[in-house]
Amino acid sequence: MFIEGRRIGGYDDLRRHFGLKVAEPGETSYRPVIAVFAMAALMALAASQAAFGTPLTARAGEWFIAFSMCILAMLKLQDVEKFSTMFLNYDLLAKRWVRYGYVYPFAEGLAGVLMAAGVLTWLSAPIALTIGTIGAVSVFKAVYVDKRDLKCACVGGSSNVPLGFVSLTENLMMIAMAGWMLAVMNRGAM
Repeated sequence: MFIEGRRIGGYDDLRRHFGLKVAEPGETSYRPVIAVFAMAALMALAASQAAFGTPLTARAGEWFIAFSMCILAMLKLQDVEKFSTMFLNYDLLAKRWVRYGYVYPFAEGLAGVLMAAGVLTWLSAPIALTIGTIGAVSVFKAVYVDKRDLKCACVGGSSNVPLGFVSLTENLMMIAMAGWMLAVMNRGAM
């Protein structure tokens, strides 16, 4: 790009020339997480609208968590090797049993799909409860006890999302969803 006869360079240089922000390599970004949760929320509202004629239902809340889990699992499975390598940095079970880093995205995806379908709650809820609890304890220990500055593997192995509140929230949402589904299942059995 040339401006007034002076070579500016490519896209990033042009942005800098006009005083606009340019993302630096390795820079922290919450954009991937925001995109996942925003899309999952919109999908849940759309599914609720299609199924019940209104976007705001309890089922939309359930679908939001289930769809979030499915999207996050898909991102992890794009490069399960990179994901498991990042995951090993903080997950307590993966540190003891390395294969868990490879199992986790499949388990998260399976639980999410079953929860979205509303089937096999006896299987999906314990899976979500187990991986959510292990994840929440691992993130809490790494970030708030050990005070480690790590990248989160939650949106796959190539993200620059810092491990912390967002990761903890993801795990707590899984725990809450599992508890909710178990409670609903038990209520239905009575």
